[in-house]
Amino acid sequence: MTQIFQATAHHHDEVLAIWESAVRATHHFLSETDIIFYRESLRSALPEMEVYCLADADGITGFVCAEEQMVHALFVRPEKAGQGVGTALMQFAIEEKKIFRVDVNEQNEAAFRFYKRLGFKVFARRELDGAGKPYPLLMLELPQPGSA
Repeated sequence: MTQIFQATAHHHDEVLAIWESAVRATHHFLSETDIIFYRESLRSALPEMEVYCLADADGITGFVCAEEQMVHALFVRPEKAGQGVGTALMQFAIEEKKIFRVDVNEQNEAAFRFYKRLGFKVFARRELDGAGKPYPLLMLELPQPGSA
């Protein structure tokens, strides 16, 4: 049986481990220096973020940071990729947290395809990521009822 729960400080080390293993498996465009930089940035930000974890009998399998109508991060253990973990976390974020926006690294084509399958559409592009690094972001949103 799976469950989604809000992470506490007790879960932060496991969340960081999932983040790092997922990034190493999917973000081949990042240098080792960048991975360390982003990991430490996430470590500093976690206490202020709303983090929701999906767990099964094996433990935490993925997490989503969802607040202010936006997904700020979605990562799944690489060995659980393609098993519905990301979809379940996004359904939770959309239905329970009322999110409708997400940014995705342009170079992360698998993530872009994932969000497109969920109905997200590109509405803008930024040359720099949130840290000012040259990793372009695609800004995606779910079409809202009544929008053109």
